[in-house]
Amino acid sequence: MRLLEGKAGWALLAALALAFPLVAPNNYLISVATLAFIMAIAALGLNLITGYTGQFNLAHGAFMAIGAYTVGILTVDHQVPFWIAFALAGVVTGVLGYFIGLLSLRLRGHYFSIFTLCVSYILFLLIEKWESLTHGPVGIMGIPAPTGIGPVRFDTPLAQYYLVLAFLALGIWVMARIVRSLLGRSFMAVRNSDDLAEALGIDLMRTKTLSFVLSVIYAGFAGALYAGQVRFLGPDLASEAVTFDLIMFVLVGGVGTLLGPLVGTFLVTALTQSLQFLQDYRMVVFGPLLVALIIFLPDGIVGTWLKRRARRADAVQGEGRAQVAVTEAKSHA
Repeated sequence: MRLLEGKAGWALLAALALAFPLVAPNNYLISVATLAFIMAIAALGLNLITGYTGQFNLAHGAFMAIGAYTVGILTVDHQVPFWIAFALAGVVTGVLGYFIGLLSLRLRGHYFSIFTLCVSYILFLLIEKWESLTHGPVGIMGIPAPTGIGPVRFDTPLAQYYLVLAFLALGIWVMARIVRSLLGRSFMAVRNSDDLAEALGIDLMRTKTLSFVLSVIYAGFAGALYAGQVRFLGPDLASEAVTFDLIMFVLVGGVGTLLGPLVGTFLVTALTQSLQFLQDYRMVVFGPLLVALIIFLPDGIVGTWLKRRARRADAVQGEGRAQVAVTEAKSHA
């Protein structure tokens, strides 16, 4: 397990991701992995507001849809170049998240979660009913692939795989810088206790709003990449089912850990793909497995591993202190 720790662990994961297309038997699996990377980016954002700041956001999938529809509408209806639309997807999602955050973050606990669930449903209805803007239930078709940069083109499954992998690596690096900074410590202080955070001089509203905006920007960019990958959008992307999938990824991997959302996304995706032969009955197997995982590993896979490692380290340190005490006692005897 030491291979998975620190920079060596991240380097190993990067090497495996880079080598995966070389052993993948077909483009279908490469496309599935690409979509898993996109969902992992969105899960990283959800983990910031939920795992590190302690605010259970149930509208995260809807913000992913906002980013995707921003790209779809701008590129298909207004012929805006993909990368400009991509950048605007982050801006639109962030601005919308700021104003929704100002309203929702005045609530605490389950009241905040219920409010964001209502926001999610409102955004879903807007996408489904506002046909002049979103094309309604028909959806948006013919979204262009990401425009090439110089001689590099992104119109093949392999090229899009490495493009999304690059964005995932960038997202992980930025998230690591955030959570390990003073700002990240402020987020965790708010998660642990609002009163304690205020006693430390932390502006609760500003801190929560910043975390919310950063998290939905991740969702917006994930949605923008999704639009360029799938090339078709429908209202179902804004449904609560997408948010619940993201929550599942974070819970399985480990809430409040940097590696958890990645492990959860890849593990659940691999498991669902392996159960495809069961068709409609695969949830009969997958559901109990998920329930058992949450019961026996409530901190998720990565969270449980980190806690066990911390306990082992404490035990080793305790034994070391005991040996030092015995040695000192013998020296004084």
